[in-house]
Amino acid sequence: MCNDPELAYFPVDGVSRLVHGDLATMIIGGLGSLFLQMLHPHAMAGVAQHSRYQHDATGRLLQTANFIGHTTYGTKTAAYLDIERVLAVHEAVRGIADDGQPYYANDPHLLAWVHVCEALMFLDAYRAYGTIPLSAIDLDDYVLEMSRLAHDLGAENPPTTYAQLRQQLEDFRPELRLSKDGEVARDFVIRGFVSTPLQKFAHRRFAASSFLLMPEWARELLGVSVAGPFGRLAGGVTTKVLCDATRFFVPPAVVERGPRDSRDSLSA
Repeated sequence: MCNDPELAYFPVDGVSRLVHGDLATMIIGGLGSLFLQMLHPHAMAGVAQHSRYQHDATGRLLQTANFIGHTTYGTKTAAYLDIERVLAVHEAVRGIADDGQPYYANDPHLLAWVHVCEALMFLDAYRAYGTIPLSAIDLDDYVLEMSRLAHDLGAENPPTTYAQLRQQLEDFRPELRLSKDGEVARDFVIRGFVSTPLQKFAHRRFAASSFLLMPEWARELLGVSVAGPFGRLAGGVTTKVLCDATRFFVPPAVVERGPRDSRDSLSA
């Protein structure tokens, strides 16, 4: 972990380090992000045609986790190297989607969609199940911090406030639907790829919790439902217990946070 403010890619006292340092909520947010990303047929076509995710799901997750870890806690040098590697891999991810339109993984518009899904789900999962309450300033600071990564990856017009982040999700709605490839991916992720009964139970609970983070229209497009009020209450309690258990085995990262009224310095 790089704690030198001059060398670190993200602010050493930033909200990103707090949010990304909680494995339990990152699992929930990561699942939510995957489910949302499936709703863009061009993003899903790239995964379906260029990925062996069903044969090496764990490996793909580890690659993503390493990228998030390196950019969140590493140096600028390490982060830029990882960003270049991702862009290089994406360069070959192109083709024709099921609507007959071309797609390209490094398309700034498609990169913006992936960014919105990840940033919103990671942040909202922490808001729902994290250990430290986040203020309105914290929410905006997280989005601003993450906008740097989105910009360096080439995303189109990355949001810099929480309100903009939510609005961008809404702006994508006309482009979204669940393709056949999306149905396959949805069912695969819902079933999970863990082995023991306890792991399967935790995975199902975390997946169900991720659905609650989404707007109703997204759940309808995905074809998933959530329990009624009493079921949600019981499920929420179970999820919090599972999050606490995860933190017992993998404690969250400790972040010494400064005053959260410094958006001007973050954007400098």
